[in-house]
Amino acid sequence: MNISAIILAGGQANRMGGAGKGLVPLQNKPLVQHTIERLAPQVDEILINANREIERYKAFNLPILKDEYADFIGPLAGFTLGLKHCKHDYLLTAPCDSPLLPEDLVDRMMKALTAKGADIAVAKSAGHTHPVFCLMKKTVLPSLVTYLDQGERKVSVWQKSLNYIEVEFNDNTEAFVNLNTFEALEALALTLGND
Repeated sequence: MNISAIILAGGQANRMGGAGKGLVPLQNKPLVQHTIERLAPQVDEILINANREIERYKAFNLPILKDEYADFIGPLAGFTLGLKHCKHDYLLTAPCDSPLLPEDLVDRMMKALTAKGADIAVAKSAGHTHPVFCLMKKTVLPSLVTYLDQGERKVSVWQKSLNYIEVEFNDNTEAFVNLNTFEALEALALTLGND
């Protein structure tokens, strides 16, 4: 099954002093490069949603899409871009700061989505859902546009308005570690043996 992915790098990264989070290095590679390398074997197309430092993101030789909505409305801006511009019938979303995402993420999400006949599948581990790690059918775009046009912004509220399922990754909870601060990044670097 042909699947596209969009890497979400369009946020403000306030807790990192506004640094382009995807470009912050981990083990001498930008975070977004780790995410690209994890996703590339799993999908047929990768897009990047970025709003700053566009030239640096262009170095990855992937399509770069800027938000069409003003004022940094959050991840759903990237979801919308992915759904509008992806070549395939399924879209996976993942944040740019997910260097440990599962190597079988897409396979497990797709199997669950297909088995349940769902429109959207969201990753879950250790009792927590991870709404920005999701696989959805391209056909959900109209409902997302309507939701945003109503001024709504909450990712999980929109997702749960659809034919929605959660996919357990309790065997791989560290895959969804949230690298919102330099401290979290340093802790991960130490865990991975970064020198």
